[in-house]
Amino acid sequence: MINYFANIAKGKVILWCYLIWYLVIVCFYFDSEIRIWLNSAGISLVIGIALILSVSSQNGSKMEKWQVFRLFAMPFCVSSFSSLIKGQGFIFVIPPNKIELVAVVGSCGAFILFVFTVKKAYSRSAG
Repeated sequence: MINYFANIAKGKVILWCYLIWYLVIVCFYFDSEIRIWLNSAGISLVIGIALILSVSSQNGSKMEKWQVFRLFAMPFCVSSFSSLIKGQGFIFVIPPNKIELVAVVGSCGAFILFVFTVKKAYSRSAG
């Protein structure tokens, strides 16, 4: 796992930060209403299939399992995120409460610092 983070691309770090942001907000605004999660799963299925069709190549090469997972997970996260924050006073995706904002930005910052530290340590041990 450390090797993964030592070699992670900037784009993947951003995707991880999106996931961290989502998970922190879900912790603050979780709603056990089953319709939110079923609707999000339905949207994930429909949009995920469309995304698979739009990015699949005609030469028959297979997509990575994690890429397929992300193509279904992203619509699920977007849909459930939007349902959870509806009417909560968010501006764009920024939480209205300073404690929540510190939590999400701090969590992403801590992750970025972790990746930076791992990359530094890995490059020293390799060089």
